[in-house]
Amino acid sequence: MPFIPQADPKANYSAHKTRIQTAIKRVLESGSYILGREVAEFEKEFVSFSGVKHAVGVNSGTDALQLALRACGIGNNDAVVTASHTAVATVAAIESAGAIPLLADIEPATFTISPGSIKAVIKNYRRKLRIKAIIPVHLYGGAADLEEIIKVARQNNLLVIEDCAQSCGASLAGIKLGSWGKASAFSFYPTKNLGALGDAGAVVTNDPVIAERLLLLRQYGWRRRSISDIPGLNSRLDELQAAILRLKLRYLEQENRRRRRIAALYNSLLSGLPVIIPSVREGAEHVFHQYVIRTPLRDKLKNYLRRCGILTAVHYPVSVHLQPAYKNRLQTAPGGLPNTERASKEILSLPIYPELTEKEVKLVCGKIGKFFKSRSKL
Repeated sequence: MPFIPQADPKANYSAHKTRIQTAIKRVLESGSYILGREVAEFEKEFVSFSGVKHAVGVNSGTDALQLALRACGIGNNDAVVTASHTAVATVAAIESAGAIPLLADIEPATFTISPGSIKAVIKNYRRKLRIKAIIPVHLYGGAADLEEIIKVARQNNLLVIEDCAQSCGASLAGIKLGSWGKASAFSFYPTKNLGALGDAGAVVTNDPVIAERLLLLRQYGWRRRSISDIPGLNSRLDELQAAILRLKLRYLEQENRRRRRIAALYNSLLSGLPVIIPSVREGAEHVFHQYVIRTPLRDKLKNYLRRCGILTAVHYPVSVHLQPAYKNRLQTAPGGLPNTERASKEILSLPIYPELTEKEVKLVCGKIGKFFKSRSKL
């Protein structure tokens, strides 16, 4: 059995190697390495791709979310509702902006934040805290229930800021994710569907005032060099990463289609086995940043596959509210987060990336079938 990694940025680099090397050479020869032509062109191209009016390149997805909050006027002692079943970066960004995370439960089928739980959180905390926004995380490449979430937001005069770190290119009701909220944050970490060769991110918005503020925030609050009009950060997207992202953006739709084909093959081959396969929301187009199955035998299956040479992963093994840095200090939905905590014990991410072959997918599924067949004989 060949070594099959859970995610393989090296394979993706190899697929684009010559073109990437040409892009890097172009930047090196230009002599402009920070906020130059490549960043400006990438921002224009990402605007066109995302169906929004403005895009601002920054140095990571975490900074993108923090700056989106700050640009929307959310800061010290404001409260923001989000999920605990997410990368810790979501909560870290809220706290970095000076705000207070309020954690809602997830939908068991999609693993995305539950509108019903959002309502419960708002009802429970609105007299105690100044709730300003909801951050739905479009986890694993699939859409949160934006239509219901936006209704809840409007009823409570809240902003929606989308966390699109894992969903670049995904859509709901024919509308790209990232274009629904007041602002939206993207990550271009190397393992993402659109990945740089280092940290990189972007914030998109249809609001010109927010876009202007983002431009200030990402570079010390400068309108004129060395003169800060507002407090800002050093969160600039560099030219090398922008050039690589420009190149890879051209192939993103093609690679997302390939991910969907791989997911469909997994679905077919895993059908009939005692695992829960991913659920795609009605009207959504999933981009399968991860292919996540669910089984109470997760740890045993994970260890078995590792012995077979198949690396898998768990996204995420410990919910944010139970991690040492956050345990006993974050506010959660009344009644706790039972769906979140149950999911973290049962989820398993199988290998998925555009370079994965059908033969490798069949081998993975064959090993999973053998695992459950052996269990049935016990």
